Amino acid sequence: MTKKCRPAGTERRWAGIERLSKRERHQKLLQLLDENPFYTDRELTRLLKVSIQTIRLDRMELAIPELRERIKMMAERSFDQIRSLPLHEVIGEIVDLQLDKSGISLFEIRGEHVFSRTGIARGHHIFAQANSLAVAVIDAEVALTASAVIRFIRPVRLGEKCIAKAVVRPRGNGGGQRVRVDVTTYVGEEKVFMGRFVIYRAGGTKREGGNSFADRH
Repeated sequence: MTKKCRPAGTERRWAGIERLSKRERHQKLLQLLDENPFYTDRELTRLLKVSIQTIRLDRMELAIPELRERIKMMAERSFDQIRSLPLHEVIGEIVDLQLDKSGISLFEIRGEHVFSRTGIARGHHIFAQANSLAVAVIDAEVALTASAVIRFIRPVRLGEKCIAKAVVRPRGNGGGQRVRVDVTTYVGEEKVFMGRFVIYRAGGTKREGGNSFADRH
C-alpha cells in the first residue's frame, strides 16, 4: 500500500484551519476587509489559510465585491476636494481624503514603472505617490514640499498595489505655515516605504500667473 506524503510544511501552513468554522471565517473575512479593503483574494487566502476558491465563495455569500469593484466604490464616495494641486497631478488614485487630517491613495505598479531586468519598481515612483499625497492632503491653495526624510523598506515589484496612507500631525504653537505629514506605504499589510514630509502652506492664497508653483510639488 502506497502512503501519500504531504510536502514539508503543509501541516504548518494549514494549521488552525479546523479551528475556524465557516461562520467564524466569514466574521474574520469581514473584519479584515473592514480594516483594509484593498486585500487581494490571494492575500486573504494566506491570512485565512484557505484556498482561493473558498475565499471567492465566501465573498459571494457575503455579497462582497472583488477588489476592483471595492476600489471603484471607495473612489466614488464623497471626500474632500483637493485644493493644493489638480487631481490629475496626484500619483495614484485618491480613495479617501480629509483635508488637514488624512488621506489614502492606491498605485498599481505596471510595466512602465519598473526596471526591465528585475521587475522592481523605480524608487522615484514610490516616492512620488507619497509626496503627492502629502501635498494633496493640505487644505491650502498653495502647498509645497519643504523637506522630506524617507526610507525604502523593501523593493516593490511589478503587479503589486501600493496603498499610501497620509496623516497630518497636529501643529504646535509655532506650527505656522509648515505642516508635518507622515506617509506610510503598504503592499497588503507589509510596509514598503515611510516618509516624513514638511509641507509649506499658504492658507487661502490663490495662485497667480498660472502654474508658477507646479514644478515644486
